[in-house]
Amino acid sequence: MRDALFLFDPESVREVYVVPNFISEGYFTQTVVPRELQLNGRITKRSNGQIWRYCDPVGNHPMMTELLLRRAREIAPGVPENEATLLIVAHGTDLNENSAVAAKREAEKIRALGKYATVLNVYMEEPPLVSNWRKLTKTPNVVVVPFFISDGLHSYEDIPELLGIAVAAGVDRGRPGSAPPATRSRGEVFRSHPYKIDGRSLFYAPSIGTDPGFADIIVEQALNAKS
Repeated sequence: MRDALFLFDPESVREVYVVPNFISEGYFTQTVVPRELQLNGRITKRSNGQIWRYCDPVGNHPMMTELLLRRAREIAPGVPENEATLLIVAHGTDLNENSAVAAKREAEKIRALGKYATVLNVYMEEPPLVSNWRKLTKTPNVVVVPFFISDGLHSYEDIPELLGIAVAAGVDRGRPGSAPPATRSRGEVFRSHPYKIDGRSLFYAPSIGTDPGFADIIVEQALNAKS
């Protein structure tokens, strides 16, 4: 990341906008990025006269609420929202307490709209745990949207295991020396819904960061930093 300091000719590029492609404020946005890019605040003026503007993370943008609602509707079309619980799943960590704030904020905003019977922010590594979804929810339908920038190990494998849908989705990390399943792609976990568990229907969506609308949010965050 620190190589970016030398990528832009200060004579032709007078301003550089840094948009953290992260879901929330946290250890990386508050510590790592500013350290590596030698930023001393929202606006950093270099000795060569170049100005670097540090923008808010994409996950802080107001459009996130609508993206989450749209993703939930796409993954569970036709399911009455008043008969469903929406779970927004984030990582949760003890490195920085702000890492869980974004999911909590979005859950509160969606809850205030009164669309879903219940809206909960749950986490992989701190309470309320996504693995306890059976106890946390009462509705016949449960819609799960991972609050992550991209699909990867967490959304393909970890969260399905915590939800108890890994076997049904054909996801298996396997044991040392074993071969991975050859007949099903990792993305199959998002296409096998609804999962029928304990007489209820569980719908599992791809990570919110895979929504095409994220490109617009990146531009918006840069424009907001300029104003």
